[in-house]
Order: sequence, then structure tokens, then C-alpha cells
Amino acid sequence: MAKNLFQIAKRKKIKYFLISFVDLFGVLRSKLVPANAIKEMQSSGAGFAGFATWLDMSPADSDMFAIPDPNSLIQLPWNKEVGWLASDLWMNGKPVEASPRVMLKKQINELSKQKLTMKSGVECEYFLTTQDGESIADSRDTQSKPCYDQSALMRRYDLIKEICDSMIEMGWGPYQNDHEDANGQFEMNWDYSDCLTTADRHTFFKFMVKTISEKHGLRATFMPKPFENLTGNGCHAHISVWKGKKNIFLDTKDKLGLSKSAYNFLGGVIKNADSLSAFFNPTINSYRRINAPPTKSGATWSPSSISYTGNNRTHMIRIPDPGRFELRLMDGSANPYLLQAGVLAAGIIGLKNKINPGKPLFCNMYTDYKKYPNLPKLPDNLDQSLEKLQNNKKINNSFGKEVINSYLKLRSSEIKEFKQKENFNKKDPITKWEKLNTLDC
Repeated sequence: MAKNLFQIAKRKKIKYFLISFVDLFGVLRSKLVPANAIKEMQSSGAGFAGFATWLDMSPADSDMFAIPDPNSLIQLPWNKEVGWLASDLWMNGKPVEASPRVMLKKQINELSKQKLTMKSGVECEYFLTTQDGESIADSRDTQSKPCYDQSALMRRYDLIKEICDSMIEMGWGPYQNDHEDANGQFEMNWDYSDCLTTADRHTFFKFMVKTISEKHGLRATFMPKPFENLTGNGCHAHISVWKGKKNIFLDTKDKLGLSKSAYNFLGGVIKNADSLSAFFNPTINSYRRINAPPTKSGATWSPSSISYTGNNRTHMIRIPDPGRFELRLMDGSANPYLLQAGVLAAGIIGLKNKINPGKPLFCNMYTDYKKYPNLPKLPDNLDQSLEKLQNNKKINNSFGKEVINSYLKLRSSEIKEFKQKENFNKKDPITKWEKLNTLDC
């Protein structure tokens, strides 16, 4: 039986609910609903005009309704009068197939036919900047290798503590916070969970970090590459698949600790990585991070080739421990739901077709890439990614061709707008358009 949100509101003294959804561009959309109206909203949903968001709709389309998932409820730690809810979009009595949370749930349902569940964790990197986003907020954070810098970390103690305390209060199990490889860059980690829960929490995390940063007079950005000379914002995903309480990726007899099923799943991800860059690296700015020259610290910490390895961060996929792999392709602009949906769709293709990922490479890919001229390369810009996605029949079949076409249509319109004003060249400075349209991704 579904949780009764009205009764929960009375018990927890929630006065308002944010009924939220994420559109195809990853923008978090919401309505603020008083608690005394939540009964109807829980059963019928909150109404929205789809054309007013980044969804492939027209002004003539019917209202769509965001039906909240009561299991996603989060009481805002910094404002306990408000409860946040992730929602699924419906129109004319049917789910909106080309909406990110619905797209993810479709892949979850497909995997569940084999009585399997994908579990995942994400590593969210972000910069703390001045309000205008033009420079990092800490003028004393100047080291060429600032990663794990204790002093720079502790100068942001009050802000990071507030975010981490919030995650503790919400029961996420946060376990570490650190200064990352770029000046002004931070990362916060919490426990892995089923992929839908992780996507919901990832969505809320970005909102929370931005909100609390503003409270402290700063601006947080997940933009893939806000500064030319600094390491960009990644969003690495750690992936495993379970049957009940058993991790079916784990094989202690294998050299890297992975089962045949894990390698097949991995093979699917490798086979479709170039196409799924359209989900994992969805902005024009994303392509300043991948296939990029070394940064101030000496490394981009991002991939350029499609390869996998053991515990080695120079490859697109590393296997840090038995029973899981880390996909290092995604960046901070990735839609939390499409990130998980893309991995899951590719993995299912790998499982069904028993795709062999090939042999792992045990080399420094940043320095030895010339030794592997036949290794598949990642797309060099968003145009190439979208073309790869358009021509990938298996991914189109996984999500539905109309769904993929909706995504392609909207992203292509964004590229058209960009090209009317700017040119994309990795050797040139980051454009004003990129900053304006991606700082708040």
C-alpha cells in the first residue's frame, strides 16, 4: 500500500511539497503544493504544460501530470516545512515515454524480467565559484596540484559540513568529502543504492549543493569544463548487478574479480559508449573535458579512448575492486536519470547478446595511446555523439525510436542556437554561450 503523504505531512509537520520532475535537459521543474492539497496530487498529479519545459511537445498538447513517488520523499534539512518529491510524468492516462524518470524505469523493468537489479553510486564533482561564475571563490586555492589540499578543504568547512550533515540526516550514508584535482573543485560521496534511488538522490544532491552554496554567498556549478586550464567536473558511476542479496558481478576466481555476466554487461557499455556520450556528455561544453589536452595539474582525469582496465584511472572504465566497475565517461551535466538509463540499456544489450568486451589494457592511456591506433575513440563534439545515437539501432530499440528522436530534436536545436552565435573550438576560450547555458546545469 502506498504511503499516505497527507498523514506523513501531519506527522512530520510538512507544510508544503515540491512536486518535481527532470526534463530531457536535466532541468529540475517543480510546483509548490500546500500539504492540505497533497491528497489529490498524490492520486492525480500536479499539472504542467510540457511545451514550457525541455520536452518534445507543442503548445497544443494536453496538460501532463507529475504523479509523485512517495518513496522518494525528502524533507529539506535546511527547511523542514518543505518536502521534496520525485515524480513520473503522465499524459492522457499514459506515462510520458520521452521523460527521463520514465525512461529509466523502463530499463529497470526490462532488467527485472531476469529478476535482476542494477545498483549504482555516483561521484559528483563541482566547483565553488564567485556569484558570476567567472572565477573560483577561494583566491588562496592556487596550487598546481591541489587535490586533497587540507587547507583549501577546511576553508570551506562550514559549507561542506552543512551539506554532509544533511546527507547524514537523510540517511544516505555519506562517507567522504574532498578537495578535487582542480582549484575550487570538490567531491562528496555517499552509499550506493538501487539505480532509481541513486538517480533521485543525485537530482536532489545537485539542488541541495546549489541551494546551500547560495546560502553561503557562493555559486556551485557542475558544468563539465568551466575553466580552460583546470580539470573538469566528472560524474563517475560505480556499477554492479544483483539478484536478491547476491552480487552477480562478483567472481573471486577471476583476475579482476568479475563474473562472465559482468564482462558481458561491460561489453555492452563498451560497444555503445560512443552513442551514449549523447546522454553522458550532453552539452557542447562537455567536449572540452573529454579528448582534451592536459590541465594545470598534469592530467585531465577524463577518457579519450574506449577501453577498460584494472585499478587504473587513465581508462574509460576501471575495475577498482572485485564485483563492480567504474565508468568514468560521464560529466557533471549528465541528466541523473539518463545517466543510469544509458548504462542499464547498454548493459542489458551486453547481457542479451553475450558481448565480449575484449581484453583489458594495462597501460597509461594518457601517454601510451599512440600504441593503440585501432582503439575506438570517443566523439569529439556533441554533433558526433548525436549522430552516433541516431544510428545506433539497438539503443533506439531499447528506448523507442520516437523517444530517441525527441531527445535528438531538442539537442540539435540547442546546437543550432549555439552555431548562430559561436564556433566550437577546443583551442579557443570557453564561449559566453557555454557559460550562460551550462553554469547551472
